[in-house]
Amino acid sequence: MLIEGMFAAITTPFYADERVYLRKLEANVARYSRSLLAGMVVLGSTGEGVELDDAETRAVLKTAAEAAAPEKVLIAGISRESVKATVELAEHAAGCGFDAVLARTPTYYAPQMSRAAVVHYFRSVADRSPLPVLLYNIPKFAPYAIPVEVVAELSEHRNIVGIKDSTGDVERVRALVEATKAAPRRTVTVSPVFEAVTGRMLAPAPDVEGGFVPAADLSGGVAVAVKQPAAPMKTRTKEVGFQVLCGSAGSLLESLEAGAAGAVLAFAACAPQACQEVYLAWKDHDLGLAAEKQQRIAAAGQRVAGALGIAGIKYGCDFNGYYGGRTRAPLLPLNADEKAEVERLLAGIRN
Repeated sequence: MLIEGMFAAITTPFYADERVYLRKLEANVARYSRSLLAGMVVLGSTGEGVELDDAETRAVLKTAAEAAAPEKVLIAGISRESVKATVELAEHAAGCGFDAVLARTPTYYAPQMSRAAVVHYFRSVADRSPLPVLLYNIPKFAPYAIPVEVVAELSEHRNIVGIKDSTGDVERVRALVEATKAAPRRTVTVSPVFEAVTGRMLAPAPDVEGGFVPAADLSGGVAVAVKQPAAPMKTRTKEVGFQVLCGSAGSLLESLEAGAAGAVLAFAACAPQACQEVYLAWKDHDLGLAAEKQQRIAAAGQRVAGALGIAGIKYGCDFNGYYGGRTRAPLLPLNADEKAEVERLLAGIRN
C-alpha cells in the first residue's frame, strides 16, 4: 500500500453523555474526504482510541469507512494490550475496507516490554493481520521508544510497511529513513499519476435496482433492468520501500526534507488545509513557500495540538467547521481563556 502525503489523525465525537456520536463522525469524515488530504487515521491517539470499548471501536471503524471517499487511504488504530485482541481489530478493519492498521507498543506491562518482547509483539501482529501494519512510535504516551535498530529489524517483515514516528525529532526521522533503506521493496498499485489506489476504489459497485437497459433488450417486449457496466479503472504499479511518516506539525517540513514520505498530524484534524499546503509546496520543490507555510502553522500546532492536546484539537475543530465537541473523561475540556487562545491562534488558519 502506498502511504504518502498528508493524513489527518481525526477525532471521535461524543454526545454530552459521552456516547459515541456516529452521525457527527460521518459528517466529519465526509468533509475530510472533500479535502486534498491523502487520507485519515481513525482511532489513533487523537481519536481517543484507548478510551473506547471494543463495540464502540468496531462501530467507529465501520462508520468512518462507509463515510469516506473511496480514494482516501484509511488507516485504523487497532492497538490493544495483547496480540490476540489487536489482530481481531485488524480483521474487523479489513472487513470494513480499511487499507492499513496502526499499532503501538503495549504499555501496561511496560517493565516486561524488552526488545525481544516488542519485536515478538509486532511480528506476531503482522503475521496474522490481513492488512499492512504501520508501527506507531509515541513515547509521550507509550513508555517505550522503539529503537531505530529495532525498526530496521522489523522493516524486514513482509507485512510491516512503515512507521509513524511522533517524537518530533528530525534527526531520528533521518536515521529511520537511512536504517530502513535496505528493507524489501514492494510492488503496489497506484493511479496513472502515481497516487494511492485503495481497495474500495477497486471494489465492484453494489447492485442496485433499475439502471441501464441495453438497447437490444428493448425489442423483445420485456425490458430487464441491469446495472450499467463500469469502465475498468486504469492503474499502474510502483516500487516502494519502508515508509516513514512524521507525527509532529512543528517539524513537518524538516521531516519531509529528511526523507519522510508524509505525515500523520493531530493538527490536521482541525487545520487540514494549512497542513496540506506545506506538503504541496514541498512537493512542488518550492522550499521558500513551504517554509512560509510551515511558519504559519508552527505556533498554533505546538500550542493547540502539543500543549492543549485533544481538548484543544476538538475545540479547534469546532472553530474551523468540523464537529469537535467534548472529550471523554478523564480528559478535561478547555476553559474560557484557553478557548479564546485557540481562536486567536487559528484566526488566520481557517478552512
